[in-house]
Order: sequence, then C-alpha cells, then structure tokens
Amino acid sequence: MSHFLNKVLVIGLGLIGGSLAKSLREQRACANVVGFDRDQREMQEGLRLGVIDSMAENLAEEVSSADLVVLAVPVKATEAVLEQIKPFLTPSTILTDVGSTKGNVVEAAERVFGRLPVGFVPGHPIAGSEKSGVAAADSQLFNGYKVILTPLQNSSAEATARVEEMWRFTGAEVLMMDVARHDEVLAATSHLPHILAFSLVDTLAREEENLDIFRYAAGGFRDFTRIAGSDPTMWHDVCLANKEPLLRQLDRFTAGLARLRSAIEQGNGDMMLGTFTRAQAAREHFSRILSDTASSQTMNTSNVIFRAQPGGSVTGTIRVPGDKSISHRSIMLGSLADGITEVSGFLEGEDALATLQAFRDMGVVIEGPNQGKVRIHGVGLNGLQAPPGPIYVGNSGTTIRLLSGLLAAQQFDTELSGDESLSKRPMERVAKPLRLMGAQIESGEGGRPPLKIKGGSDLKAISYEMPMASAQVKSCLMLAGLYADGVTSVTEPAPTRDHTERMLQGFGYAVAQNGSKVSVTSGGTLTATQIDVPADISSATFFLVAAAITPGSDLTLEHVGINPTRVGVLNILKLMGADLELMNEREVGGEPVADIHIRYAPLKGIQVPEDQVPLAIDEFPALFIAACCAEGETVVSGAEELRVKESDRIQVMVDGLKALGADIEGTPDGAIIRGGQLHGGEVFAHGDHRIAMSFSIAALRSSGEIKINDCANVATSFPTFVDLAQEVGLNVNEGDS
Repeated sequence: MSHFLNKVLVIGLGLIGGSLAKSLREQRACANVVGFDRDQREMQEGLRLGVIDSMAENLAEEVSSADLVVLAVPVKATEAVLEQIKPFLTPSTILTDVGSTKGNVVEAAERVFGRLPVGFVPGHPIAGSEKSGVAAADSQLFNGYKVILTPLQNSSAEATARVEEMWRFTGAEVLMMDVARHDEVLAATSHLPHILAFSLVDTLAREEENLDIFRYAAGGFRDFTRIAGSDPTMWHDVCLANKEPLLRQLDRFTAGLARLRSAIEQGNGDMMLGTFTRAQAAREHFSRILSDTASSQTMNTSNVIFRAQPGGSVTGTIRVPGDKSISHRSIMLGSLADGITEVSGFLEGEDALATLQAFRDMGVVIEGPNQGKVRIHGVGLNGLQAPPGPIYVGNSGTTIRLLSGLLAAQQFDTELSGDESLSKRPMERVAKPLRLMGAQIESGEGGRPPLKIKGGSDLKAISYEMPMASAQVKSCLMLAGLYADGVTSVTEPAPTRDHTERMLQGFGYAVAQNGSKVSVTSGGTLTATQIDVPADISSATFFLVAAAITPGSDLTLEHVGINPTRVGVLNILKLMGADLELMNEREVGGEPVADIHIRYAPLKGIQVPEDQVPLAIDEFPALFIAACCAEGETVVSGAEELRVKESDRIQVMVDGLKALGADIEGTPDGAIIRGGQLHGGEVFAHGDHRIAMSFSIAALRSSGEIKINDCANVATSFPTFVDLAQEVGLNVNEGDS
C-alpha cells in the first residue's frame, strides 16, 4: 500500500511519543517510523517492543531526511531540542509537537527561528495514562480521543493537512483552535483539576491521622485524586509554562469555593443546593450536547433510519410523554415566581431540558428532573442573574422565542443560539415587535439565530396585531409585557394555543381576554404553584391517526391535554369520520385533560376549515397521512406556517408521499390530497421528528416497507416513540443504514 509519508521522526519515546510511533507503525501510515530519545536504553527498548522501525543513531542525519518531525519531549525541553535540530531542518520538513501548553512552545520557536517555519504546526493530544516510558506505549491511546492542532498564521495549509492526517491514522478526532484559546481551555479542563488533585492529596497527607483518611476513602476520592499519580516534574513544567491562564482559572475556582464555604458557614441551603444542582445538571447537559455533536458527526457516514413494515393493528392503552409546550412554560414561570413550584409529568426531552438549563444558567435553583418531577426555587420577576456565556437552546424554537421576550427586559446582556436546524428558522417575527417595545435585539444573517439582546432597556407596552397566528410570538410579547410600562396587548388573526395565558393565571397573574385580544399589565407578581403536565396531544396524534386508518384498531390514550386551542386534530379527525370519544374529562392545574378512545372507521376527504389550522399546526404531517387513507379529496389551506418549521413540512411531506404513490399536490399554503393506496419506498425526514414519525404510521396502510431516512431527532423529541409504537402493534424498527 502507499504511505502518506516516507519517514516520520519521533523525538522523545515516552508514553505519548512511543504511543504515536507505535500507532503509526501498526497502521502502516509511513514507510519508516524512526525514534530518538536521549536515553539510549529507551530507544533500544522501543525497537525491541516494535514501537519504532529504527533508532536515530545520528540525529542530524535523521532530521534532515525526515518528512515530518514530532517533538514529544517535556515542555521545558522544547527550546533546547529546537536549537539542536534547527540546522538540519529543510524548508519542506513538517514540524509538530505534543506539548500540553502552546503559547510557550510558540515563544520558544520564535526565539530559536526568528521567523517561524511554514511547516511548523503545534499540536496537543488530549490523552494520557499514569504509566510512563516507552514500555507503556499503547497504539490505541489516541483512538476516540481528541487532538487539538493550533496552526499559526504562517503555517502552510499542506503542513496542517499532513499533521491532521497523521493524527487521524491513530483514530483521533482532530480539532483546530488558536494558541491563546487552547491554553485557556486546557488550564480549566486539565491543568486546574490536576493541581487541585495534587493539592488535596498533599493537604490530607499532612493530617496527623492521615492513615485513616486514606484507609476509609470512598471511590469518589480515589477517582478524583487518581490524577495526582501523574509525573510531578511534568506538572511543575506545565504550571510554569501556562502560568497566566492557570492563575485566572484558579482565581475563578477559589472565588466559587469561597461562595460555597460562605453558604455552608451561614447554613444557606438554597445557595448550596443551587451550586450542587447546577453542577450536576451542567455536567449532564454538556455531556448531552457533546453526545449530540458526536452523533451528528457519526451521521455523516451512518444515517439513522426507521424501517416500517406494512400491515399491523393498533390496540391497547398507553400514555404518551408530557406536553412540551406546558413543560417549557412551567420552568419559565416557576423560575419567575416567588416560592417553590413543584411540577410533575415534566417532559424530559432535549427541548424542555434546554429551557431548564437556561434558567439554571441564570441562577435559578432547580431540583430534578427525576421521573418527570421538578422543584423550582423561584427568584421572582427581577431575580434572574446574568448567565456565564451564550445560552444554547439546541433545537427548541419555543425556548429561543419565548426567552427573547423575557430577556429583553433584563438588566444584563444575553445571546441565544441553537443547533444547525434552529439556526435556519425566522426570528424577526419576535425581534420586530420587541424593538417596538424598546428592546435592543439583533438577529443573525437573514433574521435568524443567534439573537443578541442588550440589557438595561426600559420597555414600553404596545398593542400589537400579529401578522401570523403564532403562540410563540404571542407568548414572547406577553412575557415582555410583564416588565413593560403599561398594558401590553396582542391580537391574533386566528386562535392559537393559550398555555401561557392559563399558566400565568395559575401563578396568580391577571390576564385579560377580549375576543382575539389578550392583555397583561406590568407590576404584578407570580406566586409558586403545583403543575401536573398532561400528556402531549401532538405526541398522541401519531397514535390517533394510526388507529383511525387501520381496520380493527381500538386504542385508548390516557391523560391527554385537550386545551381548546390544541384540539384542532381531534376536530379535523371527527370531520373526516373518525370514531373518537373523550372520556373522564377533568381539569388539572388549569388545563383540561381527558382519556381519548379511538376505533377504526372509514375516513372521508374534507376541506379542512381554516379556523382549525392554527389549532393543529404541528399535527398536519400526521393528518396528511390520514388524508392519503381517506376516500375522496382533502384540501388544506392557510397553513403556510408549515413551511418554516424544523423543515418545510409541506414540501417534505409532498415529496415523500409522492415517492409512496400518493396523489398529492402542494400549494403555497397547504396541499390537495386524494386518497388511494400507498406502496412502499424510501423517504427522507430531513431531520424533522414529526415527519419521521408520520411516515412510520403510513406503513400501516402501505403495500410494502417504508424506509425513512434522517430520523435522529426523534430520539431527542420523543425517545419512547418506537417502543410505544411496537407496544400498540406497529411494526417499526430503528437502526442505521
């Protein structure tokens, strides 16, 4: 096979250098891996163990003939080694290092070379072990771990690409970062934890009864202090080399530790609980984000798919997850209330968790979630604190739009950002009216995220007539109205979900309703309450439609929210002839709920009433499936909002259903659908969870398998969908292509 380089010279055959050499050799990445170490015995051992192909008997000769030279020496020794090899480096030689600090390495190179070589690309593998020396060399040490490269302004693109390629041969994930940022990040994530571990073990070892301390140490102590077994000389060098960034991180840590000490001393339980819950949640939150990032990278080569087989029936009794809209609002209003709000049935999906994390970032103590239960220690309308950085909301349009209204009235600056999908969605629909109220808010390119909100604005109440029916816009302005001087009124062109109005009243805040106009007056307070989140009718929709289209079906969905502004799907299905009834109707926390019993009955096509469209806007992908299985023609109009959801839902559904043989025609604001037989085929959800789940239920009436691509987001919005679908009789499975 051809090699990407002829000769790689590794100077320093310790754990890192030896492991890199061994990995390159095993992967046959280059024709000759040469090793050099000032300890002759280490070189001989490396040769004996098969870590290197040959030893560098003459360093000058090996440097001058190497394609790539790797400095795997202690940071403190870098300058001396550079001086030694400088005369023998050729203009085409690529040079890199593995040091855990980069600023001092670059400074050393500048002192040695003056003008830095174009082939110099500093690097740092984030991997290690307590073992050292060439005998500890492990060819898998970097597999699945990160390597940070810090190319300089004059580093050539070719040299950077070659160094990146070298690390990829080891199985590492290669990231790019500038030198200063690298040193700041590593000071916080690596250097600070190490010196804390050293300090803790040293402090406890000085105790008079130190034997008992270590004898009865729990696993957590051993896990945390394990890194104190690292090479002391190396960490001495690291602390000196990365002095300033490390001191800044130490100052931040000691300030936080002082706050926690003060809380313990004063018996301030809220402050302690806040620290502990924020820390726990932040770790879980960022782990999820990193997991999602890894998943999205994996999806470049591994497409998450659903395979839905034809036939089946839909029977049984199930309860779908909690309502997402209510879950979002429970966190928001609970955080702004006085007292402790207790929530049950909270939807532990990525979107609602993004809202929860946002308020934790703004100083709110939130316990849980634990099996759908959350306790929110409200800080009052004026108790939010500046977050430590930009607030990341993932894929949640509700979070970013509602938060923008709330944050427009705060005294601190904020930035709201989201994932790739959210970054394509329009935000000027909330930014424009907020500016009319006096907010200072900037949207990104094309009126899309991120949103940058300037604090300290004095908001003035407005009377706003919405150009489109949108519960998110209405709720955004109502939240801003809690702080605006005067009475803020919002008039909507068609009814939309009223969860915000109902929940505000549940928290004791007056809301005036006059026909299509809703108003709030600033100056009130929110009082903590208890909230039982009903099951989400949007999630229930997939099973309602599944039962409606499948002969022999008999299904009951328990504790479903039947808010009048959300029951469009029920009204539309009834108009189409569905055999559907509400049982055990009741009110829980201001929200009406019921058990929904549905049995199969032949459906007929209808002209969907436009006044029902805003009441079922999220449910139309599934309703398109119902229309394909109905007798006659179904016409949907007034649904242009579908084009600016997670995907252009009109176009995506039209394209997918045509691929399955449906007689469907898209229009600017809806579609014309004629019922008929569906066949199997391959469709694309375009990362939209509702599209993926809708095509899954279509297989109940198809003549062949439906393969649905791009289904990853179902796992974050409705993680139990496949399990529930299989439980009631659908033959759908999740996997990779």
